[in-house]
Amino acid sequence: MQSIWKSKGEKLHTRNIEVTTYDYDGQRVIVEGFLKDDRFQESRVITGETFPSGVIHHMGIRLLVNCSNLLIEDIDVELISVPREFCRETIGCLAPIKGLTITKGFTAKVKNLAGGKKGCTHLVELLLAMAPAAIQGYAAYQSKKPAVFDPDRAKMILEFLINTCHTWHKDGPLVERFKKMIDMKRDN
Repeated sequence: MQSIWKSKGEKLHTRNIEVTTYDYDGQRVIVEGFLKDDRFQESRVITGETFPSGVIHHMGIRLLVNCSNLLIEDIDVELISVPREFCRETIGCLAPIKGLTITKGFTAKVKNLAGGKKGCTHLVELLLAMAPAAIQGYAAYQSKKPAVFDPDRAKMILEFLINTCHTWHKDGPLVERFKKMIDMKRDN
């Protein structure tokens, strides 16, 4: 497929978000994310400030996530590069996230606890990008173990996945097959 949108000029800005999951202790994983904004020219902003080209935002978040329930047990924030020194005042804005479970409603809870004037939009955006990646990291962690089908765990996972995308829509064939597997295992 060829795009109809072609770059017409010079590169202005790049945002990179990278999320990696690491095994921590056999029961928990560390989910580490970094957001980095690069500007490729001097920027003049509405406040009258001028920023040189280069990195404008570079920040990291580390989550310690319990694999039994996707509970965030701890959080660490690193502000490597920010445009203004008072941006550093937001370093603790994600502390209220400790104790949340990565499940349905997570985005709304994060925005309520740390969004807007309570925090940093870039940290919130990074954290929200990390949540689905944490689920993938959790799945990778689980897939290292021999497959043992636990209907209670499968039901919990299914409840999390239903209506998260087209493949997992509640009336779709994959959800139906998964429900049948749960029912058959319970009947045995």
